[in-house]
Amino acid sequence: MPGVNEEEPGAEIPPYAERVLEAAELIPAGRVMTYGDVAEFVGEGGPRQVGRVMALYGGAVPWWRVIRADGRLLPGHELRALEQYRVEGTPLRHAGADHMPRVDLRQARWDGRSG
Repeated sequence: MPGVNEEEPGAEIPPYAERVLEAAELIPAGRVMTYGDVAEFVGEGGPRQVGRVMALYGGAVPWWRVIRADGRLLPGHELRALEQYRVEGTPLRHAGADHMPRVDLRQARWDGRSG
């Protein structure tokens, strides 16, 4: 499950993780940022670091809005993410060989500036 904190209960969230989570909360409904976009937005780290933060702490933020660069849905959470995308009106592309749609990054990508 996204956002399962593997740290001790009540452990303080590291400052970098706080910045990543704050960025995820800023993404408007129906829009997305890639892991790399979020790293660029916060000014440090990279896609893997953002992915780790989201995996450990992202359950309380709109985790489905932070995605892979290829637009594929988060493995193991595809149906939950797809439900959110449909509710929010996130642009999707037709299903691929895996029979799951992908996020249409050309239309859904958020640049961190406009609403």
